[in-house]
Amino acid sequence: MTKEQRQAVKILQNQLKDTDAPSPDDLLWDTLVMFQRYPFQTAKKLEFFYIIKGNEMFVSRKDKSITRASVMMAFHKALELERVVTGPKKLGTFGASYLYPVFREIGVIIC
Repeated sequence: MTKEQRQAVKILQNQLKDTDAPSPDDLLWDTLVMFQRYPFQTAKKLEFFYIIKGNEMFVSRKDKSITRASVMMAFHKALELERVVTGPKKLGTFGASYLYPVFREIGVIIC
């Protein structure tokens, strides 16, 4: 993880800890942009990365993109679960098997 990526994660995590702060959707998206091409692994240990074009996340292992709206649905579900998410299915959205490890890496999901 680069210095800039660590800083983005720290800022996002601080925002998530502040329960009185407004929803940090834009901060999440900015953090995701910083992690493009970063190597992640699915729960089954399959390596992947993603790139963001506009309001879509393109995962290297998928043909279809994950829309920003789907990412935000998963994000708000994680917040609703108080950031304790036991697996990708709990996020309940398209692309959850990829969003789950990303959210874990950047600190949206705590275990």
